[in-house]
Amino acid sequence: MKGFGFVALIGAWCVSAPVIAQNRAPLVLAAASLQESMTAAADAWAKKGHPRPVISFAASSALARQVQAGGKADLFASADEEWMDVLQKDGLLADRTRSAFLANRLVVIAPAGKGGQVTTRTLGRTLSAGPLAMADTDSVPAGKYGKAALEKLGAWAMVAPHVVRAENVRAALALVERGAAPYGIVYATDAKASSRVRVAGLFPAASHPPITYPLARLKASTNPEGEGFRRFLLSGEGKAIFRLHGFATR
Repeated sequence: MKGFGFVALIGAWCVSAPVIAQNRAPLVLAAASLQESMTAAADAWAKKGHPRPVISFAASSALARQVQAGGKADLFASADEEWMDVLQKDGLLADRTRSAFLANRLVVIAPAGKGGQVTTRTLGRTLSAGPLAMADTDSVPAGKYGKAALEKLGAWAMVAPHVVRAENVRAALALVERGAAPYGIVYATDAKASSRVRVAGLFPAASHPPITYPLARLKASTNPEGEGFRRFLLSGEGKAIFRLHGFATR
């Protein structure tokens, strides 16, 4: 009987070990502008009995380069299509898991209670009066969208010498929150997330490429929880969380 008990114990361990291994928390690489919304989605997923996803927030450019360098993760949520395109061309996305996910708007912000409204007519003159906080305009999606809009509206040449480049859109937001810059260009959802800034102007949607957030599972991912969380994010319940934080959903 003792021998039978030992065999039964080993058998039970063999059955449960893979289950334990599969139930590890997925790692999600997410654009900095998704901080509150993706955190809320992870909390909702965990309440369903799943391991709470671990989320790494940074500029989409930095996250994509991390994947290119061999960094391990399960999901990637980018703030633009271009960085997702880079990973797809490199063969780093799981087949048929890329989806259009969210949309956003681009705004000018100022410290709460300070400054006036900014219009397309006064844009160049107003934003060139002092430091303008923007995410890096060469690589970070929010900065690239902002530069494109300023170019389209004929204000970039005037504004460019006054731009303070931040590593991501939340760093640009922080500069305005602290009063280090009188104006900044961020997403509408970033402005909504902070009580220390106000929206001073809204860029016309036609002044820049559409702001879209694609989501995909990474090819190297072997964690079923990663695919489960991806499907949850794309579900009606998941998208409702992002709408509460100001995003439009696809």
